[in-house]
Amino acid sequence: MSIHLILGGARSGKSTYAEQLAIASDLPVTYIATAQVYDDEFGQRIEHHKTRRPKHWQTVEAPFNLANTLQMVAKENECLIVDCLTLWLAQCICPDCAPPEGVDWAQERIALLETLPKLQGTIILVSNEVGMGIVPLGEINRQFQDEQGRLNQAVAKIANKVSFIAAGLPIQLKGQN
Repeated sequence: MSIHLILGGARSGKSTYAEQLAIASDLPVTYIATAQVYDDEFGQRIEHHKTRRPKHWQTVEAPFNLANTLQMVAKENECLIVDCLTLWLAQCICPDCAPPEGVDWAQERIALLETLPKLQGTIILVSNEVGMGIVPLGEINRQFQDEQGRLNQAVAKIANKVSFIAAGLPIQLKGQN
């Protein structure tokens, strides 16, 4: 089992780097997409990601219950990309994202952190680093920034490798190339 967390800002090249790692693994790839389409512009962003992926990759959409999805699809000698933890978190805590009845962020987080070390295969997790700017205005925005920072720290502790992407360039924070 190998877990690689890839962090970076918006449009830093995180997803592209994750996809390159998956291709280089020479393993069958399952792409776990956490985003839901909320407007046309965001739909276009998702389509851009879809067209970049190799056609033979399997895609699983999992905006909620990520730990359960990972347990179902992770297999030895296969590669999973989760893109991205940031949207998954936002959808779990944002009332406007209409999380399904019973979805609780604290439970989702605990389930993920307990599940990750038990998974088989190669797991690549993409997440935004959102703590490098100012503290945002608005309670939900501060909650999001705080929870994202805590989630990234917890996943980084579990991960074998952690990379930070800036301007499309990977900087290794943990583990070896």
